Amino acid sequence: MAIAWLAVVPWTEVIKAAPAVIENAKKLWNSVFKKPLSPPPPITTGEKILSVEAQALFDLELRISEVELHVGDLDTQMRASSELIKALADQNGQLISRIETNRRRIFWLIVATAVTSVVSVACLLLVLTRIES
Repeated sequence: MAIAWLAVVPWTEVIKAAPAVIENAKKLWNSVFKKPLSPPPPITTGEKILSVEAQALFDLELRISEVELHVGDLDTQMRASSELIKALADQNGQLISRIETNRRRIFWLIVATAVTSVVSVACLLLVLTRIES
């Protein structure tokens, strides 16, 4: 049953769409897994020793800037993921369209085969009745 289903898959369309899907997958992979981890915050060794409040404020500002960078990276990854999902959805839509077309064709082939069978049996009966008479 699975082999019959694989025979109706429009492999030419799947193969045509594959480079775009692969390219987007590579972009996603590179954006997610190839990025180096963010470096630890720099240690301030200035001559001035900041007060506790000033140091806490500096640390918070540093963490906020790191979070903003991370959110930007996540936005880029989300866009790449969305492109990949869209490409896969388009490919899925093409597959469904082809499956529906094939379903209609099979229905009409069944109808044509049934009509041909009925006509063939009728002709056979007609020939057999004429031979007997």
